Amino acid sequence: MSLGELFERHRDLLEQARHAVRSREFYSAYPESPSPRVYGEQAAGEGTAAYEAWLGADFPLHTPGARGVVATERSPFGPELGVRYPRVPAADESLEQLLSAARSAMPSWRAAGVDGRAAVCLEILARLHTRIFELAHAVMHTSGQAFVMAFQAGGAHALDRALEAVAYAHMEQSRLPSSVEWEKPAKREPQRMSKTYHVVPRGVSLVIGCNTFPTWNSWPGLFASLATGNAVVVKPHPRAVLPLAITVQVARDVLVEHGLDPDLVTLAAEDPADRLAAALAVRPEVAIIDYTGSTAFGQWLEHNAGQAAVFTEKAGLNSVVVDSTDDLSGLAANLAFSLSLYTGQMCTAPQNIFVPVGGITTEQGHVSFEAFGAALAEAVAKLLADDARAVEILGAVVNDGVRERVDSMSGRGGTVLASRSITHPAWPEATMRTPAIVAVDAAAETDYTAECFGPVSFLIATDSTEHSLDRFATTVREHGGMTASVYSTDPAVIDAAEAAAIEAGVSLSVNLTDGVYVNQTAAFSDLHGTGANPAANACFTDAAFIAPRFRVVTSRRHL
Repeated sequence: MSLGELFERHRDLLEQARHAVRSREFYSAYPESPSPRVYGEQAAGEGTAAYEAWLGADFPLHTPGARGVVATERSPFGPELGVRYPRVPAADESLEQLLSAARSAMPSWRAAGVDGRAAVCLEILARLHTRIFELAHAVMHTSGQAFVMAFQAGGAHALDRALEAVAYAHMEQSRLPSSVEWEKPAKREPQRMSKTYHVVPRGVSLVIGCNTFPTWNSWPGLFASLATGNAVVVKPHPRAVLPLAITVQVARDVLVEHGLDPDLVTLAAEDPADRLAAALAVRPEVAIIDYTGSTAFGQWLEHNAGQAAVFTEKAGLNSVVVDSTDDLSGLAANLAFSLSLYTGQMCTAPQNIFVPVGGITTEQGHVSFEAFGAALAEAVAKLLADDARAVEILGAVVNDGVRERVDSMSGRGGTVLASRSITHPAWPEATMRTPAIVAVDAAAETDYTAECFGPVSFLIATDSTEHSLDRFATTVREHGGMTASVYSTDPAVIDAAEAAAIEAGVSLSVNLTDGVYVNQTAAFSDLHGTGANPAANACFTDAAFIAPRFRVVTSRRHL
């Protein structure tokens, strides 16, 4: 099948996605329910078998510059995965081979044109969608997400975000015509020229994967770079390789089928001691970097990878300002779910909850600071009371750092809700923790002005709602934040909260009590991050996320 025919196959999908980007209305191309009624009776079993077939086996990928193999993954639910991948050491000769192969694959890819590249990207997404159950198990057993969340966030929603990136890339590259006949009037003969506008990729793109959301956080940058003509080296987190190995395998298969060089997309798996990301990031061949992870390494990339366009999502302080409510139980239930989902291991999970020390007004009358804390603690306890249900919300603790943080909160002063351990009925080796809530005074800034990643939140006593808004705006402006929310029945307070959010550069949710949660965003409508505060210098997905990945070169001649 030619690239033109492939584009026609996917044209309607691309047009729908482009329309959704412009309208910001609800749109999803990939069903989020793993129900047999949606995907068929055989899909779940086949996906499980496909995942299990990788365990303890060599993953069949060719990586230029690889030396030997490496196996680094252990499921947060207990078992060793034992999948062996080609290892790329941080030695100069290996990196030269890898990056040289990537660069050599680019000319034919650029020549495929804007439509041809979009068509190949959409075909890759279609193939990934056929493997969504396999991917869900891979995400589950590398990140610790419960299966349904892994299916949705790591599968359907990640595909939507990738499609959004392809749609934006197609739109941005199509802003200029491919060619024009230019004519300038003159006294005698007009001046006439033919002008051609060539979309030129930046170079090799490096995608540095994270442990918690290996597909959701990696696919937007991967497909944004690929669709704009760049080669992509995927460097997964050592504990979350399999989801991205499957991604690279599918991409390479599609490229080969359409006569393109598969080394356009490569997997660079490492031993954790290799520090491969740091070695790759400063190579002159690397022109684009996409990174999600710790603030320290994100800042290192921003300061040291000066040859590249660097897109980072780091840590932040996600804030909730509570002023008043006409639905206390709905507020508490909504926040309880946001605090509990995936054990708070989301970059969007609330951490700092600002409440006036004098209490708040509710439909039940005045509620003191202490009573509000008790209501929130009761809502979390009720949500997670049934252990069998709780494990499907919490998932597993992804690493020892999260466990140590939540355990350190046990028994400390100000504890509103202590964390407890849960035994997973199917995975008894999994580390399971419920959220901890700790009450502190707003003056105790050292307690709450650093990200405490995981299931720990702070109930912060302020002098007033005005003080809460000031603390919220200041902490986000200085330390970053991915999300914010406010609860109030007073329009003036809501307006003030929105003004504070705009000043701080963070997206705001207002009075969420049912069905929509602050730590979940919808592709094609919600922007994930803003790039306007220290938590991230970019967002998923806007024109600024796409346009730096290519340039336009003009060629002109007389007619």
